[in-house]
Amino acid sequence: MKLQCEVEVVSRLLPTFGMRNRGRGTRAVLSVGRQEEKGCGQRGPIYLMVCTIKDKAGSRYKASARSLSLWGELQENIENLFSKFVSEGKATIRLREPAVDICLSKADVCNLKNFLSAVTLAHKGTDASPLPLSRLTPAKTSEIEKPRTRMIISCKKDYPLTKSFPYSLEHLQVSFCKLARMDMRMLCLKRLQKLDLSNNHIKKLPKTIGDLLCLQELSLHCNFLETFEVELCDSTWRKSLRSLDLSENKLKALPVQFCNFTELVSLKLDGNELVQLPFAVGKLSKLRFFSATKNKLPYLPNSFKMLALENLDLYGNPFSKANPMAPDILLKVPLTLLETASRATIGYRIPYGPQVIPKHLCQDLSVAKTCDCGGPCLSSFIQTIVVMNLHQVSQAVVLVDSMGGTEAPIICYFCSLTCYSMFLDKYLQSTRV
Repeated sequence: MKLQCEVEVVSRLLPTFGMRNRGRGTRAVLSVGRQEEKGCGQRGPIYLMVCTIKDKAGSRYKASARSLSLWGELQENIENLFSKFVSEGKATIRLREPAVDICLSKADVCNLKNFLSAVTLAHKGTDASPLPLSRLTPAKTSEIEKPRTRMIISCKKDYPLTKSFPYSLEHLQVSFCKLARMDMRMLCLKRLQKLDLSNNHIKKLPKTIGDLLCLQELSLHCNFLETFEVELCDSTWRKSLRSLDLSENKLKALPVQFCNFTELVSLKLDGNELVQLPFAVGKLSKLRFFSATKNKLPYLPNSFKMLALENLDLYGNPFSKANPMAPDILLKVPLTLLETASRATIGYRIPYGPQVIPKHLCQDLSVAKTCDCGGPCLSSFIQTIVVMNLHQVSQAVVLVDSMGGTEAPIICYFCSLTCYSMFLDKYLQSTRV
């Protein structure tokens, strides 16, 4: 049985000589196993062996050479086991002879618990026969080296075709490799926190990429993406994803559910073909850095004014000219029963779902507009485009056009003629001033 971790062997005699230990662990492989007895059919004694990169043959620890049971030799030499911090990957094995403490850290919690279970059986003198004990052989370099957490591949010739990616990877960058699709081997990297697939030829993401539970940063800059899968918006990324770069692709729209990524801090959508942003973009309450330059946005959604950004860049979009005096009137008077019921359901926060009402109605309610008064409206409303100074939502704003403007059109909805009239009065007063 072997355990990969950091090990520090601390002599308890050092203080008597006025010396201190260095207090730093070394990457090692710790083994519990038998020593081969040459020229005899008997099983050898059980040892603890510590192998490091400088000492691959390993240092072995056992009890005094009295005639005891095999477990007895190890049992008599283990003075105590300290496992209070095992959930943090830490433990200490105290030996009698030599008088040392074997301090373990940065170990996999499950492997550490299994290893300590075996050592505990030794400590208690239990029969060792059912345990999978290791042969005490010198450790390989690959066993001792610290697990690789970062890999950068920047050309096609370096791409691993025959080897798998190290499972310990936390940061993987694969750029300029002309990947037409995502390598499914990447989906096995359960510790991956940062994935950079920029400058490839990826057209579509697999739905199972959402199974990367720890992913915090994803860059798909400069690919051929045409759609963003709805299933990804409902994956575990909703709680983990902090940074998303979809710039320089061929996206024309993002799904409504895109705003489920409420933990997003940075979002880049530059150089696409977007004709509109998700209407509920205002739900991204933690978003601080947002750019959507060189798209085809005619205006911003109404919820955009709910954002609290630090940096905003919307340069190079063909924004339409705002004209609050020429609204699109889609208001139906009197309101239909469906509209009245929908407004009441949302306004009073009545729970609903596909088990209560038809699924298409659930979808309609999820994309309901919000009036300036705060009330909901489904399909009966007045809409118009007004101008908003982008400094209202961001501390720093990149100029919207070459004329030095920092204003952009935003679409507004009104649930009734009364709400629109109140808005119009305020607008006319502001223009007179």
